[in-house]
Amino acid sequence: MPVRNSNFLKRFEMYSPSILALCLFLSFSLGERTERLPFRVQTEVAHQALNPTFAWFHPRAAAIPGYGEDGKPAVMMTLQKHLKVSDFYSGLYYMRSNDLGKTWTDPIEVPELAWTYEPDGTTVSVADVTPGWHEKTGKLLGIGIKVRYDKAGKQLVNEPRARDAHYTVFDPVENSWTPWRAIVGIPEENGKFFSVNPGCTQWLVKPNGNILLPIYFRGPGGGDYSVTVLECSFDGLTLSYLQHGTEMTVEGGRGLVEPSLALYDDTYYLTLRNDSAAYVTSSGDGLNWDDLRPWKFDDGEVLGSYNTQAHWLVHSDGLFLSYTRKGADNDHIMRNRAPLFLAQIHPEELHVIRATEQILMPERGVMLGNFGASSITKDESWVTDAEFMIGDEPHPRGANGTLWNARVIWGKENKLVF
Repeated sequence: MPVRNSNFLKRFEMYSPSILALCLFLSFSLGERTERLPFRVQTEVAHQALNPTFAWFHPRAAAIPGYGEDGKPAVMMTLQKHLKVSDFYSGLYYMRSNDLGKTWTDPIEVPELAWTYEPDGTTVSVADVTPGWHEKTGKLLGIGIKVRYDKAGKQLVNEPRARDAHYTVFDPVENSWTPWRAIVGIPEENGKFFSVNPGCTQWLVKPNGNILLPIYFRGPGGGDYSVTVLECSFDGLTLSYLQHGTEMTVEGGRGLVEPSLALYDDTYYLTLRNDSAAYVTSSGDGLNWDDLRPWKFDDGEVLGSYNTQAHWLVHSDGLFLSYTRKGADNDHIMRNRAPLFLAQIHPEELHVIRATEQILMPERGVMLGNFGASSITKDESWVTDAEFMIGDEPHPRGANGTLWNARVIWGKENKLVF
């Protein structure tokens, strides 16, 4: 019997069994119901470009507390050029806003994070980057996957750590970036961690400053990917492996990839991508995970998200998921990757509350690319994405290479943001 009902039982034990049963039912029902947190969406254009040689891809924003105007956060948005060939990306760029997204710089290339070249001419880049603030050291970390390309833009994956976990550090005082570095100490580079991919993930900072970093990985034989969470230390410059948690996979559909991590009400949550479905699991410590379950709506229907990443928004009064899905008159869009939705999650039942679903970004004839989701202020969280189109003409349905910023404006202050 849950503790929350003990006083209830004492108070009503004098009444008839039928009334007591009714009150118990109501108590359990109300106790298990998730309070819905109101929010509204305000979607804006952060940047717009049409180019016949590239499309801006996977824009992700992170707040830097105190470095904007009037002591407000500055916001850095990392992004890269998609260069026509599948998963072929430029070096890292960023856009910056000092006025909470009212104005943005144009994309700025970071020389320290541009392509490098191996002696044989192989191109090396870092893709699928997610930035985040590390309060203890006062630094912004950007974590992504080191990738190697031949001259045609095809990925080269036949060597240990050809795909590897790399990071850069931005110092807001010096306004400088470090060159890409590998995470120190990840074991078994010739074994199960032959390929290490912290790509398109959401990662977290623990109170002690350690980082919980979800990755997907596989051995030299290829096959389905598995997912785990690394715990790493960070001293302001060096990111070092300490341990990792449960190793999870499913058979087929490339296994599991692009895991994203959230912490809500002392429980950790992980959402995971498979070619055929999306999955979710929970954990008490961020390392040891419960059994996987497919994402569903609260009415039992499968969510319909597949072969596409999903990301979290966390508020002190609610847990939310951003995702794409089937069933939105969008079968003409590749992988149904538009529109982009947001909905509240039941944290115990691990399902999407259908009645809370809202559109973050519209479907305008093309798919939306890899995206980001992050807390910015007590009042707002942002989801950022770009229309995936390479060319110099708008789409008949309206797409024109817009990079969207969807402000999620909360009905209550988010007490998790300081």
